[in-house]
Amino acid sequence: MKSLILNADDFGMTRGVNEGIIRAHGEGVLTSTTLMANGPAFEDAVERAKANPSLGVGCHLVLVGGKAIAPREEIPSLADAQGRLPESLAAFVARVSSGMVSEKEIGRELRAQIEKIRAAGIKPSHVDTHKHTHAHPRVMEALGRVAREFGIMRVRKPAESLRNSWGTSRGNNAGVSRQLAAAVAVRAITPRFEAIARKYDLRWPDHFLGLAMTGHLDAKTLRRMIDGLAEGQTEIMVHPGVWDADLAGSGSRLQRHRETELAGLLDPGVRSAIEEREVRLITFRELN
Repeated sequence: MKSLILNADDFGMTRGVNEGIIRAHGEGVLTSTTLMANGPAFEDAVERAKANPSLGVGCHLVLVGGKAIAPREEIPSLADAQGRLPESLAAFVARVSSGMVSEKEIGRELRAQIEKIRAAGIKPSHVDTHKHTHAHPRVMEALGRVAREFGIMRVRKPAESLRNSWGTSRGNNAGVSRQLAAAVAVRAITPRFEAIARKYDLRWPDHFLGLAMTGHLDAKTLRRMIDGLAEGQTEIMVHPGVWDADLAGSGSRLQRHRETELAGLLDPGVRSAIEEREVRLITFRELN
């Protein structure tokens, strides 16, 4: 049997992103999303999530970009004097890898973000991270420990099959080459990721797609992915949204790309492909 989770990242980033996610769920094939505790539109996202209980909602844990949730004095190696998290993924990875950021403080910030989401009345279905920072073993250790503390036993494994990465990116514009390289790099951490996840009794879908084609998941690409789904459970990561002034000023790399992905999730042909291939749409709640 083939089961599919279509998960939207960045819930809470802006009201336009929130609107796109809810439309993709209510009118399209989106089944799941992950919520940013430090997102400027967090409260709006919580309100929309409660009005759409069939939408699975997890935690999109943020260690790069924006304000930290934990008090700055509790995470001095992670946040700057103004309580801001590192701006770039490269800077964060360099600091974590060199030991300049305490694993204990990473766990403290992740815990604060989950606590905020739970306090808002959301019971998280799973966890993943903004910019896939949990691909780093030290972050994954902290995440695994904190997730188990809260009884959140499902996690994204952001390792995409290289064959699928190449198959879906082939013939698209050169803008995906950097993302394809990222997919190759993340794939290398799979054994370590799985060892840590098992240590904390975490579970994940059998397959993951969407990293190489981030921002380019139009209807044609989604249909190609659905045509090639393997047996078992697959997560496809997507980033739908409605472009607006808040998104333009957010600093996010994905701008109009989000409307491309929203259109793909709303496309009748995508739904038809799912139905024709008898793919069961699920959330992380139904995983394993």
